Amino acid sequence: MEKLIVASKNKGKIAEVRQILQGLYEIVPMEEIGITADVEETGTTFEENARIKARYVYEQTGLAALSDDSGLCVDALGGAPGVYSARYAGEHGREGENNALLLKNLAGVENRTARFVSAVALVSAKGEWVATGKVEGKILYAPEGNNGFGYDPLFYCTEIGKPFGIATAEEKNAVSHRARALLALEALLKNQTL
Repeated sequence: MEKLIVASKNKGKIAEVRQILQGLYEIVPMEEIGITADVEETGTTFEENARIKARYVYEQTGLAALSDDSGLCVDALGGAPGVYSARYAGEHGREGENNALLLKNLAGVENRTARFVSAVALVSAKGEWVATGKVEGKILYAPEGNNGFGYDPLFYCTEIGKPFGIATAEEKNAVSHRARALLALEALLKNQTL
């Protein structure tokens, strides 16, 4: 089975990638091969940031690298937090503060429609591929459940009729933005070796 290095430190993302692509590739987190650098996301789109991270890991290792850049886009906030989802409250990865700021910014707002968007990029000696996926929903008034990560407890997924925070991993992965992007990428890579 071919190795695929995941250009992320986010354990939740790595677990989802592993579960969705199981049996297709040997999924290896970048830290397991000694890459601990924080790759700066300087792009203005999810696609640009995914490419930046995948290229960096590929250039460091010479191995096929996969990266996801994803986030929450809220209509009433003009698409924010968007590409800044992980650092919405300032510092990267402060999930509690990000969720609190989102609720504060939506106080008194009735239109709470939103979507999760994911762009996945794969860079290897054979080339570069990018695919995207999204899932529609709305932002709750308070968190529900402890499953998933990030904004999952605030995101009510209309397709499964429940928040991602109480959905099982299988329920979420059946409809999630990341699963859809990975499946689209898989279709692009059909019958190709990395």
